[in-house]
Amino acid sequence: MEKSESKAKKHFVLVHTLGHGAWSWYKIVALIRCSGHNVTALDMGGSGINPKQALEIPNFSDYLSPLMEFMTSLPTDEKVVLVGHSVGGLAISKAMETFPEKISVAVFLSGVMPGPNISASIVYTETINAIIRELDNRVTYHNGPENPPTTFILGPKFLETNAYHLSPIEDLVLATTLVRPFYLYSAEDVSKEIVLSSERYGLVKRVFIVSAENEALKKEFFKLMIEKNPPDEMEVIEGSDHATMMSKPQQLYTTLLSIANKYT
Repeated sequence: MEKSESKAKKHFVLVHTLGHGAWSWYKIVALIRCSGHNVTALDMGGSGINPKQALEIPNFSDYLSPLMEFMTSLPTDEKVVLVGHSVGGLAISKAMETFPEKISVAVFLSGVMPGPNISASIVYTETINAIIRELDNRVTYHNGPENPPTTFILGPKFLETNAYHLSPIEDLVLATTLVRPFYLYSAEDVSKEIVLSSERYGLVKRVFIVSAENEALKKEFFKLMIEKNPPDEMEVIEGSDHATMMSKPQQLYTTLLSIANKYT
């Protein structure tokens, strides 16, 4: 680290992707804590060790509430580095619109990145449609087969082939053990819950991190989001699969710290 870089303590807030939990950040949490900075890894509704089950949170606002409650609890003079992995990008986008004054920079790690010119419902629908029937990913019809599926869970083969293919086998086993069902929210619900404006969302600096060997979502999809909603900066982590925090933790940590120092 350059001596000219700020030595002030940073506070990183980490938001996982669908089906995952705060556990998915364990390597990054350890690195950040050892460096003397603060870090909070959250479990979203029905995720990780959050006590609610997917069917108990049928509204997208319920899924987002752990992050929104955390942001509300922050002192007015504290700014955080907000990091969203994949679908976690939807959650941090909502926080950016609601609490722009509490965020020094938002980082989208292979993130779903809506904006004023590309709606959250579009990127959410594209993401779900792209992976919902891949390999052994499974949907459940709690209201009968004549109605839309209600929940969705990532299968071990999908995780192995598309998300964790460059990660240590131990982390793949961890993921296959701990992933939980995700409620399939309607596009209308997502659209109602996340409305982004240039006046608020646009106040927050954004950095997009590309995982070079990401196989979970198509590169064309990321290209579309970036073209419609250009970030302030882009970083690339070579040799990383979709689970960058597992496959390239040291590089991700170094990149996050560099971003934090630049934008605070």
